[in-house]
Amino acid sequence: MGDEKVKEEAMRMIGMFQVLPRLVVFDLDYTLWPFYCECRSKREMPSMYPHVKGIIAALKDKGIDLAIASRSPTADIANTFLDKLNIKSMFVAKEIFSSWTHKTDHFQRIHSRTGIPFNSMLFFDDEDRNIQAVSKMGVTSIYVGDGVNLGALRQGLTEFTENQNASEKNKQRWLKKYSQNSSSSEKKDLK
Repeated sequence: MGDEKVKEEAMRMIGMFQVLPRLVVFDLDYTLWPFYCECRSKREMPSMYPHVKGIIAALKDKGIDLAIASRSPTADIANTFLDKLNIKSMFVAKEIFSSWTHKTDHFQRIHSRTGIPFNSMLFFDDEDRNIQAVSKMGVTSIYVGDGVNLGALRQGLTEFTENQNASEKNKQRWLKKYSQNSSSSEKKDLK
């Protein structure tokens, strides 16, 4: 399936969801492309997984911001590859650096730069430990075994919607409970 066909399918899929993330964050190695940057040379021409270009184009066209959170000892190679693939300008934030912690440092910086709340973000990564750590921050996080593809996008949008719906239900429950408690307190005060 070519980039345009993937983009069309991704646009159709995104259009099916009423609740969308404000920001989609991608890891790089084995998420957008099938290799580790530190094992490659800047002189090489990189390639991405087959669905990636169409998916990021569709997200961008739908007005969803994109960012990168990548733990890499060779940020220079990663940035060179983003340039060579003509996608570097598509990202509002690029946090590419070595970190001894989980991706949480990357997400703190992305949040500081964009002001977008964690629960309005969707994240794709190929490492389960990153998925676990970032999920605890409130980010909907999707594990990709074979890179980002249309199936991962569908899963991500579905889980994001479910998380938003659960959050809204909890908020409504809390508001209802709080308003009941405050009105019963007011009744006591009136006596």
